[in-house]
Amino acid sequence: MMRRLTPVILALALTTGAGASELPRVVSVNVCTDQLVLLLAEPEQIVSLSAIADSARSSSMADEARAFAKNNNRAESIAVQEPDVVVAGQWSDPALVNMLRSIDIEVVQFPLTASLAEIPDQIREMGRVLRQDAKAETLALEVEAELAARPDVHDAAPLAAFFFPNGFALGAGTLSHDILTAGGARNLSVDLGFAGNGRLSLEQVVLEQPDFLVGAPSYSGFSRSEEMTTHPSLEGFPMMHSSPDWVCGTPHALRAVADVAAMVEQFKGEATQ
Repeated sequence: MMRRLTPVILALALTTGAGASELPRVVSVNVCTDQLVLLLAEPEQIVSLSAIADSARSSSMADEARAFAKNNNRAESIAVQEPDVVVAGQWSDPALVNMLRSIDIEVVQFPLTASLAEIPDQIREMGRVLRQDAKAETLALEVEAELAARPDVHDAAPLAAFFFPNGFALGAGTLSHDILTAGGARNLSVDLGFAGNGRLSLEQVVLEQPDFLVGAPSYSGFSRSEEMTTHPSLEGFPMMHSSPDWVCGTPHALRAVADVAAMVEQFKGEATQ
């Protein structure tokens, strides 16, 4: 069911809103706000996107972003573009944000998304900023309907372990944890008492015997931080890789939920054999 949301998103992105002359011209300096802008803005509104907007490793909408100019995250070059508004993340460079505001350019910062339930409100807020309220409301309602259809995770659900380079793991209060549980899996980090970010040792993973691991795709070359995630002792654990869908508060997070649900279904099938 989650996969059907993608055509809806694309159709909404092509829907015509207010007249182009009435709409604010926007610059985005954050990869997550890039994607909300791409989903809701008319093409004529988009002045530039962040430098990594078209990186497939960083953005779920890299292909769509390639049609637009990119900025270098510097106040001087952004000011020359004369946007009506700049959208940024909660942790965007304070010097950049303060400089833009000091020359009377409006900056709207979006918080780090900590749960799936926050996504509809972030969509609505971007709709307000872009004067695309109707388009944003339609998309937000689609996301809310998908979230409402998700069953609660049960005690016998498959156990997953986040195991990124250096043993980095994600616990309660993170979007990744919410994605994992919405997909029907339990989170080992939470069972061990983690809130926010933490680290698991290789020994903990082996001893706790999770049903599957969630890790990062490998980069080319060699990295000692990645070495522990490919240790021979982990060869028996199924692995699913995270993607940019796991990172930002956009409807694409529901694709990550669907990916987890597909993994969980595999364990249900094994249990009935």
